[in-house]
Amino acid sequence: MNTNQKEKHSRQKDTMSSSWLTSRNRALSSVSTLLLSILLCISEQSNAQSSPVFACDVTGNPSLAALGFCNTGLKIKARVTDLVGRLTLEEKIGFLGSKAVGVSRLGIPAYNWWSEALHGVSYIGGGSGFSGQVHGATSFPQVILTAASFNVSLFQAIGKVVSTEARAMYNVGSAGLTFWSPNVNIFRDPRWGRGQETPGEDPTLSSKYAVAYVKGLQETDGGDPNRLKVAACCKHYTAYDVDNWTDVHRFTFNAVVNQQDMADTFQPPFKSCVVDGNVASVMCSYNQVNGKPTCADPDLLSGVIRGQWKLNGYIVSDCDSVDVLFRDQHYTKTPGEAVAISILAGFFDGDPKKQLYGDLGPKDVCTAENQELARDAARQGIVLLKNSPGSLPLSPSAIKTLAVIGPNAKATVTMIGNYFGDPCKYTTPFQGLSETVSSTYQPGCSNVACKEPDIGSAAALAASADAVVLVMGEDQTIEQENLDRVDLYLPGKQPELVTQVAKAAKGPVVLVIMSGGGFDITFAKNDEKITSIMWVGYPGEAGGLAIADVIFGRHNPSGSLPMTWYPQSYVEKVPMSNMNMRPDKPNGYPGRTYRFYAGETVYAFGDTLSYTKFDHRLIKAPRLVSLSLDESHPCRSSECQSLDAIGPHCENAVEGGSGFEVQLNVKNAGDREGSHTVFLFTTPPAIHGSPIKHLLGFEKVRLGKNEEAVVSFKVDVCKDLSVVDEIGTRKIALGHHHLHVGSLKHSLNITV
Repeated sequence: MNTNQKEKHSRQKDTMSSSWLTSRNRALSSVSTLLLSILLCISEQSNAQSSPVFACDVTGNPSLAALGFCNTGLKIKARVTDLVGRLTLEEKIGFLGSKAVGVSRLGIPAYNWWSEALHGVSYIGGGSGFSGQVHGATSFPQVILTAASFNVSLFQAIGKVVSTEARAMYNVGSAGLTFWSPNVNIFRDPRWGRGQETPGEDPTLSSKYAVAYVKGLQETDGGDPNRLKVAACCKHYTAYDVDNWTDVHRFTFNAVVNQQDMADTFQPPFKSCVVDGNVASVMCSYNQVNGKPTCADPDLLSGVIRGQWKLNGYIVSDCDSVDVLFRDQHYTKTPGEAVAISILAGFFDGDPKKQLYGDLGPKDVCTAENQELARDAARQGIVLLKNSPGSLPLSPSAIKTLAVIGPNAKATVTMIGNYFGDPCKYTTPFQGLSETVSSTYQPGCSNVACKEPDIGSAAALAASADAVVLVMGEDQTIEQENLDRVDLYLPGKQPELVTQVAKAAKGPVVLVIMSGGGFDITFAKNDEKITSIMWVGYPGEAGGLAIADVIFGRHNPSGSLPMTWYPQSYVEKVPMSNMNMRPDKPNGYPGRTYRFYAGETVYAFGDTLSYTKFDHRLIKAPRLVSLSLDESHPCRSSECQSLDAIGPHCENAVEGGSGFEVQLNVKNAGDREGSHTVFLFTTPPAIHGSPIKHLLGFEKVRLGKNEEAVVSFKVDVCKDLSVVDEIGTRKIALGHHHLHVGSLKHSLNITV
């Protein structure tokens, strides 16, 4: 669905394969599970309503009390069996769309399953919306910027606020209970229009984000594991990261993915969603993988999601993707067969105001605390990429006049990316900066396409000001769902505008990049007149306040890039349709992401600058890990490069089981308070096409000036130090592994 086209906002996802919300029981059949969900949590949203409509309203219709499925004293399976027995075939079929048809004779109202909550409650899908009672909801930064904070507790806190606002809206009939978020696809190619929706290019970061956000959405304050606050959905399963690039379209694209890349890059976030996050649902994607539509592949659905990972929930198809199987991919003979394939490959208490969260309402949406969290999330994610001596932070007392220039300087809707709802309010970059110092605005370009820049006016303003802030970048006309980029340059004549304004300026020049993806801004990186560069993603409703907080030093920047910024030359030789992660040197293919690409970058994954300095010192880490093998193990009598990452040897390694601890001392050696992400990378032996390095874990710490702290990482040898071989099997690489933290390196030898 294209979020800029209103007529598509209400398009139904009539291809759902099953669902439920509260009690989850793997033993139930697919149809029974679906019907149970409708029984327990169904509602009908309408902007005119002041309360939700629900099934088994025995107060409004006392005759329903005689129905077995409305008897809360019965066991769930008995209630489901009763309901199934009462439904006609046509009524059962009516439950299989995104808009489930109601059954009035049984007191079951209609329900729209499709709501979105990517970074706040959205109106997209039609299951949720805004009305006179609830005018808007807190709009947090787009996911890619939140991920740049590398703060797991923040990920979960945002999810918790979003679900609280969703339940508050549900209680007045303005929202559903099933939200098709988060997007945990890997940001594999910098041109992808939907990369902004994801946590970035790294499987570890994406997995940690997925689990934390899902828990924030789903977990109840009462702690009942059988009940959900709202139902989350991890999408788009799997290997989906091409929308519309040159002549390649997601509806017809066949992602050719080898077993190795599938296992160590594309699948981990989804596995974490299911196994660690206990997500309620997984959405299969539009594309094919190795010749099979993902929504019709029993190996990916029944075999992996349900069989290996034990999904305790339902599988849903993406917008019209079952129709795509028939109409665009020609995978089935008839539309009916297409529906049947999806269904076969997947599986399917009273007044909510009297239950947990029943007291929530409009007063709990857009609270001061929630809006402050949106501001803080943006601050934590903002990445400082360049900072010359004497540039940032700007001194409010020294800066008497500030020139704010650029097509995104007065951005509103641009700041909330896509899959948005109506925000509580906007604070533009210009407004945020103007609250601190006297500021003057010039757009420089009429829009981000910047075909005819007004360089003269912008340069004149820059020459008259004490400092300049250029707010450039993109919006959804350049990158979005169904629109991938074709190059990595700033759009149009933005580079020319930036260069000429910087040349005319008499004081510091701060370049602020607002975007989802990265750019080749080598020209700005190397221009001495451009004294600072900040990437602010799409910073959400409070973006202007957060940008000003960083520029004027009220907040010390601590965000780190969650994706590589490549030079333009990279995309000129790498087709977006090539899914291979690892390099193919004989054919000139350089590989993808920091894990496999060793070439030139503009900025690297994890790059960050701060207004202070942090030092690391290793306290504890083993030099040797010895794995104990059974007498019959073949590697006892012959040399092996690797071992299977399962087996008794995984329980018999040093330091108790297969794990050990890495301890580090982290010190703030600067003169101001700041937060810092401690990254623990590992470089395995060069076997099985192993990564150049891989993110093992990360921790965010906040330290006052000259303060220090101990940061610990628990390392599981078989899980964290294993690599994936050519057929997708996890192996423990024997030999020397290198642990990296900042400039520190530590060698660790794994032997048998």
